[in-house]
Amino acid sequence: MRKEAIVVELPLLPELKDELSFAPAGNLTFLVTEYGRPFSENGLGSKMRQRCDEAGLPGCSAHGVRKAGATVAAENGVTHEQLKAIYGWTTYQQPDHYIRKARRRIVAQSARTLLVFDRNENEMSHFWRVEESGTKKYKKPN
Repeated sequence: MRKEAIVVELPLLPELKDELSFAPAGNLTFLVTEYGRPFSENGLGSKMRQRCDEAGLPGCSAHGVRKAGATVAAENGVTHEQLKAIYGWTTYQQPDHYIRKARRRIVAQSARTLLVFDRNENEMSHFWRVEESGTKKYKKPN
């Protein structure tokens, strides 16, 4: 079964655009082997691993860089459709994974201040107290 080609619309970051200006003109393949031939998918992955090791990034890989890009985009507010266009995804499953994970992280970070007492007063700034009658009344801080 042959897969249908998917067009990927990848915006060029300024740094990549600058680097591409040094590539030979007229050649659509600029990531080539030492023999000047295009990398196979596995060959490019292996070369990326080798280069990451040389750069002192032993946990880095081509797939890891791709995942990091999707994570950064999601944390910066990318939409499902934008992720699908950039990464060539055809369903909402992958973009949803990254966007949900980013939202969880953002919401958790914004809630962290809600988990601590008012440290300036060394006590809770808002609390309930029980009156002798048994009713609860909100006591305003002094």
